[in-house]
Amino acid sequence: MDPAQFLTAPRVTIVAGKGGVGKSTVSVNLAVALALTGAKVGLLDADIYGPNIPMMMGVEKTPEQKDGKIAPAESHGVKLISMGFLVPEDTAVVWRGPMVHTAIQQLFRDVLWGELDYLLIDLPPGTGDVHLTLVQTVPITGAIVVTTPQEVALADARKAASMFKLPNINVPIIGVVENMAYFTPAELPENKYYIFGKGGGDLLAKEYMVPLLGQLPLVQSIREGGDSGKPAILDDSNPILQAAFDEVINNTARFISIRNDEKAATKVVEITRG
Repeated sequence: MDPAQFLTAPRVTIVAGKGGVGKSTVSVNLAVALALTGAKVGLLDADIYGPNIPMMMGVEKTPEQKDGKIAPAESHGVKLISMGFLVPEDTAVVWRGPMVHTAIQQLFRDVLWGELDYLLIDLPPGTGDVHLTLVQTVPITGAIVVTTPQEVALADARKAASMFKLPNINVPIIGVVENMAYFTPAELPENKYYIFGKGGGDLLAKEYMVPLLGQLPLVQSIREGGDSGKPAILDDSNPILQAAFDEVINNTARFISIRNDEKAATKVVEITRG
């Protein structure tokens, strides 16, 4: 494998302890928002068992192959690749660890990413084969943990964060994004209703001594954007939503830069059995 084509760019994983907290939604909107700043952004959908990124980015056409390599699809200024392009939409992926390991390696080795400023990697929920394969395949700059405020989500988010803090993995956590932090009705823009609890993301960030990158509201347009293939970050009709996304984007770029200034470059993880 020749990793030189993408190793110069920060490789940031988007992780969550459980499904349903909006991890892929954060990944898609973060990628598009970074691209809107003029950055060259790649988005790798490593959620082998539930690859939703193509739908959320509005891409149906299978990427083309060139000289045995895969040219990533492009949408909203972002290059992307996903297992969703490689298996039929209505087909379940029922793979054991070795097949998952091979698939993840191919998503790096066989994709013509070209020059990038950021490579975002959307991981499946939990901690498992995909996560281990990833850190054994390429050096990971850092992880962003996505959670909702409720304790059930926080309990699993802690497990996801703890995995990256293990001594033999030791991938820095860039920060925490709290999704569905509050609900603000369009007709009452000054009101906030904390449907799933309050302050959970801030609590998790403090526990791991990392920044809270931002709090995203629970709004209908985010769901609609994911279903329609037009990410909510492109809708400038909701100033509250735009301000929330701006905070996440600015803090993410800032703390990736700080991480690179203050910490040594990561290395591929070597995991040995005792």
